[in-house]
Amino acid sequence: MSSTVLVTGGAGYVGSVLVPALLARGYTVKVLDLFIYGETLEEHPHLECVRGDIRDQELLQKIMPGCDEVIHLACISNDPSFEMNPELGKSINFDAFEPLVRIAKDNRVKRFIYASSSSVYGIKDAENVTEDMPLEPLTDYSKFKAMCEEILQKYQSDDFTTVTIRPATVCGYSPRQRLDVIVNILTNHAVNTKKIKVFGGAQKRPNIHMQDMVDAYVLLLEAPKEKVAGKRFNAGYENHRVSRIAETVRNIVGPDGISVEVVPTDDNRSYHISSQKFADELGFTAKHTIEEAVRDLVRAFAEDRFEDPMNNPRYFNIKRMREIDMH
Repeated sequence: MSSTVLVTGGAGYVGSVLVPALLARGYTVKVLDLFIYGETLEEHPHLECVRGDIRDQELLQKIMPGCDEVIHLACISNDPSFEMNPELGKSINFDAFEPLVRIAKDNRVKRFIYASSSSVYGIKDAENVTEDMPLEPLTDYSKFKAMCEEILQKYQSDDFTTVTIRPATVCGYSPRQRLDVIVNILTNHAVNTKKIKVFGGAQKRPNIHMQDMVDAYVLLLEAPKEKVAGKRFNAGYENHRVSRIAETVRNIVGPDGISVEVVPTDDNRSYHISSQKFADELGFTAKHTIEEAVRDLVRAFAEDRFEDPMNNPRYFNIKRMREIDMH
């Protein structure tokens, strides 16, 4: 009998690629999402989509029975989106978290995978930031991510396996495209304005290709429980300075006629995460490069898959949240 996975935020940027991958592997998938960025998932006999809010505990009680695993992706994603409405961010990213975990455990869910963030480390001078280093989150978004990790840890037990992943910034193509994360922003501007604006440039930012991100979740879902129970894993690949990412984008889109402008920034978050533990303990190694992500996006632009990519709120979390007055 196939296992049933509940994916919260399953119609989001990562979820829209992860859910089809799970279905292709024979899982039954239940998605809980507000679908504010559109219907990105194709119908499938083993897919059930529930339009709803993870803060709705009554709804969670209704849809949780029968689920064997939970992959919790739903959140107000990234610092700027969070800062736009801190109360909304706290209610979704933090206040809703423990009730979700408790309801999952009460309904005999066997495994709970939590999408934290590599931003929990803050600014680090270390050459490689590993999972055992102290967390120094700089923003409310990353502070609540760190606090949820601690909450989840309390629920780890022999019959409820909890595991946390701290992903780098995801890049590349998705049916629910985001054009407000670093690699995708630079590619969008290079293709559509022939100008790339780099804020700062010296900061190191870890990135991970969408396909590697999906593979990481599948691995955490299928690994023997003794290998993941109560653990935290970094998931990243290329840790490049922002200026180098901009050069990569320019070279792929076409170096002639594309200008790169560097402007000062007060966002100095810089870190180089190590995914060695993930490799040593679970055999995870990222295989897809930033270059591939850029090429995938350039192809999507060429095929006119995006409607008004510079302005359409659908591709920018903050713009869309403002447009619908999310609360």
